[in-house]
Amino acid sequence: MNIKKSNDRILLLIISFISVIFQLSFYSLFEFHRDELLYFSLGQHLALGYHSVPPFIGFLAFVSTKLFGYTLFAAKFFPALAGGILIYLSGIIAKELKGGLYAQILTAISLLVSLLFIRAFGLFQPVVFDILFWTLAIYLFIRYLNSNQPRYILHFGVAIGIGFLNKYNILFLVISLFTAIIFTQHRKIYTLKHLYFAVLVAFAIVLPNIVWQINHGFPVISHMTELRNSQLVNMSPATFLTEQLLMVIPSTIIVIPAIFFLLISNHFKDYRVLGYYAIAVIVIFMLLQGKTYYTAGIYPMLIASGAVTFEKILKRLYSRIILIAILLLLGYINLPMGKPIYKPEKLVAYFDKVEKLTGNNAVRRDENNNYNKLPQDYSDMLGWEELTSITKKAWQMVQNKNSSIIYAENYGQAGAICVIGKRYNLPNALSFSDNFRFWLPKSFSTEITEVIYINDEVGEDVRELFMDIQEVGKISNPLAREFGTTVYLCRNPKRSFNKFWEEVINSQE
Repeated sequence: MNIKKSNDRILLLIISFISVIFQLSFYSLFEFHRDELLYFSLGQHLALGYHSVPPFIGFLAFVSTKLFGYTLFAAKFFPALAGGILIYLSGIIAKELKGGLYAQILTAISLLVSLLFIRAFGLFQPVVFDILFWTLAIYLFIRYLNSNQPRYILHFGVAIGIGFLNKYNILFLVISLFTAIIFTQHRKIYTLKHLYFAVLVAFAIVLPNIVWQINHGFPVISHMTELRNSQLVNMSPATFLTEQLLMVIPSTIIVIPAIFFLLISNHFKDYRVLGYYAIAVIVIFMLLQGKTYYTAGIYPMLIASGAVTFEKILKRLYSRIILIAILLLLGYINLPMGKPIYKPEKLVAYFDKVEKLTGNNAVRRDENNNYNKLPQDYSDMLGWEELTSITKKAWQMVQNKNSSIIYAENYGQAGAICVIGKRYNLPNALSFSDNFRFWLPKSFSTEITEVIYINDEVGEDVRELFMDIQEVGKISNPLAREFGTTVYLCRNPKRSFNKFWEEVINSQE
């Protein structure tokens, strides 16, 4: 019995290791992602909170850069590792749901080839760890159901607390799960003192971030308002539900039966709450016009449930092997949709071919509902090296570096200078975008006479401020989302730049 259990875990560990190696095999074909540049910038300013995210990702960025420097590998290591852990943990969930060896292997392979997880675990973003914390929390909840040991509820509270410090999204796990519990025989959990201890533990973990939010005027609210007005407004219920099916391709064939059987199968009668929970999460985010991937945390559990279902249905060895072979084949065909395994030009040809064959171009729709030659995540990984190189050239042209600053219009541009610019000994860029606004100086000790200005065009306020504005260069790659972003060297202020800066700062307060 122990030997069999050991063999199960060894197989899961092997598949998990394959996942980690795979994720680290192609990272050098593209550049940093826009968001990775932001999060690595957060790592330079450790705090109990940030404008758009809780503190966990900044802390992890700090650790990663201390271990591996400001390199692409540093941005890919922890997401890849988290992906391997997720695969192992999901296989264990299948085992907890009374699945055997085949169910565990099917779970691991389904995650390994799934479009969502191939893409997510190749990027240094909070969503990576959000999926992991959701899955860990659900695993602990299932362990409680199976063992009836209240200590797992306390562990659940710890997972939720740390998960909250990564992404506030995990609150919807709690809302959905504990609403679903009311309609099942597990409602007795509300009588356990351990549940309320777990609430206190979770609250103690998240309290420093809540205090930070209070002290900074709840920037998360303004961030969500900006997000809703600019991006979430583009998400219709039909699009949201369609993309739920598409984002886990090819493992959709495992997920759909999972929801159905969780609700009706006698095998899952003790786990019916998981089906209600999954539906609640989807419905809540659909009604809130959330981004498609906000529900990502439910899918490892659903895939594990589906794998257990197929283990019950497929009795013959050849049928089980065929299902895994189909998943691997479809995963290979769809691989470029989830991970940039080719150079940009070859990927454009791939997506053109997919659109011609299927008549569907959804994978190239960006958050603003526009369609581009590459998926948004891919176009967000181009142009930053060129931008930083041009900025270096501009910095070399600066006559008095003690009286100069670099200003960038958005957090991607600013992040590129703060992260990639370390290679060129560039000073950190200033910006009013995202968390960069919290790091702005209220005044300068010396009179600023030269400004390197990074934007797609020169604004009227800049033209009115400087007599001499020279274009140094612009991003030339048409596949980059920042195509055309220009670096300007601005000299000879018409009036005091320092006074102008103080006026702008005061208007923002």
